[in-house]
Amino acid sequence: MGEYEARVHSAFGGERPRAEEAETLAWLIRRNGLEMTHLSRGSHIGSIFSVAEIIAVLYSGVLRLRPEEPKWPERDRLILSKGHAGSAVYSALAERGFFPVEELKEHYANGSRLSGHVSHKGVPGVEVSTGALGHGLPIGAGLALGARMDGETWRTCVVLGDGECDEGAVWEAALQAAQYGLDRLVAVVDYNHMQSLDFVEKTLRLEPFEAKWRDFGWNAWSCDGHDIPALREAFDWAWQNAGSGKPSVILAHTVKGKGVSFMENNILWHYRTPQGEEYEAALQELEAQRP
Repeated sequence: MGEYEARVHSAFGGERPRAEEAETLAWLIRRNGLEMTHLSRGSHIGSIFSVAEIIAVLYSGVLRLRPEEPKWPERDRLILSKGHAGSAVYSALAERGFFPVEELKEHYANGSRLSGHVSHKGVPGVEVSTGALGHGLPIGAGLALGARMDGETWRTCVVLGDGECDEGAVWEAALQAAQYGLDRLVAVVDYNHMQSLDFVEKTLRLEPFEAKWRDFGWNAWSCDGHDIPALREAFDWAWQNAGSGKPSVILAHTVKGKGVSFMENNILWHYRTPQGEEYEAALQELEAQRP
């Protein structure tokens, strides 16, 4: 076991957890995310924690993928439009065998392929680099349209942030996706009700959010974004909408910083990096939750 794995998995006494299970993978995403941002002095730990169950469910049976063949032509495509939470995807990919877990310690380091915002450059399993918000859904709509034109059956899933939905490009893409009836396109909004420097409600109100998506021609479903069975049900619903003539969106209500009490709903942890006593306290809370 390498240094990084020893640090992260010491609580297991050398026994590696089963990342195929969504509950365990969500915990590993948080545990890895804490370690990655601590070592790199990076940020966005609150966003990593809020999206953990969404990413875990996607990588534990929802997406059709082959870790041993990252470019498998029939794979489903995932775009993390909120690219600042890229550590969550890097962690899921490593834990599912796309590349060694030990490499996560290089996150955000000079020369590392694991950049702060998610990057596809040399990283197996990442479809596209993101970071400038508002670009993921337009790319996803283009991929879904191209797949249909080519007669392909793979699906496209785009994970967005709620604050990202302030961007006009999101709604332009939503209109285009509905116009072309892209029913193999699924958007998931990590609806943690906070963005960058404040609550969404105080920055630019989104509600009635579900009604807006419906008015733009989408199927829409809301659920608890930390409830794994609820998320699985939502994705089952979304995939079953293929053939409906409409794209589908899942509004996953989450808590920013979920999993560490002093980070939850605390806007400081959008940018703050876990160090010193705060890191130790967060580590203790997460270790108490290990599967």
